[in-house]
Amino acid sequence: MPNKLMSKTFMWMFIGLIVTFLTGYVVAYNETMLVNIFSGPIYIILCVIELVFVLVLSAKVRSMNKNTARILFILYSFVSGLTFSSIFIVYRLTSILSIFLIAAVVFLIFALIGYFTNLDLTKLGTYLLMALVAVLICYIVNLFVANNTFDFILSSICLLIFIGFTAYDVQKLKRLSQIDTGIPIDNLSIINALNLYLDYINIFLHLLSLFGDSKD
Repeated sequence: MPNKLMSKTFMWMFIGLIVTFLTGYVVAYNETMLVNIFSGPIYIILCVIELVFVLVLSAKVRSMNKNTARILFILYSFVSGLTFSSIFIVYRLTSILSIFLIAAVVFLIFALIGYFTNLDLTKLGTYLLMALVAVLICYIVNLFVANNTFDFILSSICLLIFIGFTAYDVQKLKRLSQIDTGIPIDNLSIINALNLYLDYINIFLHLLSLFGDSKD
């Protein structure tokens, strides 16, 4: 089971990332779709749908049919791609690709640390979640303040938080692969793929925010 769960999890994570990036790229070069998504309330609706998908998968994936779990994960990746398309408008493609590779290297390094470390990272997850909530509150405050320096600091902190989450989630995945959870392996791989997908996407987006080369 250990190798099977790990391989299935990273396979679905990879599939999710491919769906998201391809969707975002295609939408970015379709002016009609861009206008429809970003000129009205549709963008907000899509963000709400993303949140609903995450909540449903997190709460119900352990008991739902494996094909339903897979479909929901793919749909979530697709909807994320629709909102993701904005990066192809704001940043140069070469910059996006280079940051994508840098994010992959960062993710890999800390995934390996999480897998091989003998330190117990269980408590780290609680601290990271608390820090993330605090940062989200600060982001909301900064919407009204609009301070670029504060935004830079928050993006830097968020980057560190999701780097930490990467190590934490991989260690948790390793432990799950070594015990009998009673949860079907296909379902378990989807929820863990979602966690790692979110870790990678956030590392990528915050690196892009900090170091990306914008078009203007």
